[in-house]
Amino acid sequence: MTASTTPRPAAAWSRLAAVGAIAVAGTLLLTGCGDQRNKTGNESGQSSAQGSSAPLFAKLPEKIKSAKVIKVGSDIAYPPVEFKKDGKTVGIDPDIAAALGKQLGVRVEFDNGTFDALLTGLRSKRYDIAMSAMTDTKERQEGLDSKTHKKVGEGVDFVDYFNAGVSLYTKKGDTKGINGWDDLCGKKIAVQRGTVSEDLAKSQSEKCEKDGKDKIGMEAFDNDLEAQTRLRAGGVDAVSSDFPVAAYAVKTSGGGKDFEIVGDQVQAAPYGIAVAKDNAQLRDALKEALDAIVKNGEYEKVIKTWGVDAGAIKEAKINGGS
Repeated sequence: MTASTTPRPAAAWSRLAAVGAIAVAGTLLLTGCGDQRNKTGNESGQSSAQGSSAPLFAKLPEKIKSAKVIKVGSDIAYPPVEFKKDGKTVGIDPDIAAALGKQLGVRVEFDNGTFDALLTGLRSKRYDIAMSAMTDTKERQEGLDSKTHKKVGEGVDFVDYFNAGVSLYTKKGDTKGINGWDDLCGKKIAVQRGTVSEDLAKSQSEKCEKDGKDKIGMEAFDNDLEAQTRLRAGGVDAVSSDFPVAAYAVKTSGGGKDFEIVGDQVQAAPYGIAVAKDNAQLRDALKEALDAIVKNGEYEKVIKTWGVDAGAIKEAKINGGS
């Protein structure tokens, strides 16, 4: 979601009320993650090619039907959405992508890159799609800079597949008096570069200055793990990231002793699979495949495996972000 002057509570978004409800129970979101991960059997982040016998193979563009591969741009350092485990790409996104690949009859191969360069890679045809916990926003759809609202590209289309908000977390037992975004004035925050969290921090800092308070000191990193390291070392007072990621960090870092979530999540919005504007055929095939795995239960299996039921969708949407 595009940053607003004042972050809105997730509960304010009626279509995402279920996501807001889990903000008070962060550690419950990912209960049983770890060992349950192996139930999906998609540790490689790739699906097995089935070719023309697959239900939706004929829906694909000729280029992809010929290659039998969909190349995915992703920042593979964002557990539990996508990350490396024992040298393999695992997580919510790889598992959903693998299920889509079965419907489409192609392999789905993840290519690691920095988050803020994924859409550039998509435009240059390095990737067929980008799938990386990317929030579907009007700015990204229209190719606008989230801050200046000036045109910086042709934009992309999104196939929305999950819902999530943004959370703050601090060192455990050392919150620095932070209970929400309004408490960040004069504090230091770490974010991942190019994310909604960065936009929110910039907007909140401007609000602080307008209110006669000190601005927010912000440090932007290439990935969320670097931001966590900075917080752990005491270089910043808080980190902002998507709620599933924040909850996972709180649950797993230092055996649950490093961090704690503060306040409610805000700006609940859909994650979308980004597709180039000139590739409507692939976009529509992905939407149909997503609807198919929602209907046949494969989607629910992935979501339950990772313990993120509250962010599940009931049907695929194109460009549902605002």
